[in-house]
Amino acid sequence: MKGKLLIAAALALLVAGAGAAWGAFAPLQGASRDALFEIPKGTWERRMAGDKAEILPDTITLVLGVNDVLLLRNSDTVPQIFGPVLIMPGQDFRLPFEQAGEHPFACTAHASGQMTVVVEPTPQAGWQRLQWRLKTLFREAPWRN
Repeated sequence: MKGKLLIAAALALLVAGAGAAWGAFAPLQGASRDALFEIPKGTWERRMAGDKAEILPDTITLVLGVNDVLLLRNSDTVPQIFGPVLIMPGQDFRLPFEQAGEHPFACTAHASGQMTVVVEPTPQAGWQRLQWRLKTLFREAPWRN
């Protein structure tokens, strides 16, 4: 019995180690590099009525090589301004990022009129990539909602 438990424990450690190695060195890929944020219908009306509810986050975080294209969809019935761009109703606007950094933009979908896009560098293979995968996993975990 002790021998079987020892073998099972060793096998579990081997599987866990292989999973960690995969997480540390596997390439970063996704179905799309777009990070979609939608301005819902009625946003302008809510703003004009004095509603201070945040429609979009104040800060959007992107990662180079993973989700480094900001996709704004204007589902509202009026144009919205994002930076120097006028996004018409029903229109999408894609903004790709090629450098890490913090990028402030004017944004009419926000009560403050401002939104910041933080672009993080691509996580390097090894410990940095494993940490990034774990952080992302726990940030998107269903029990956090």
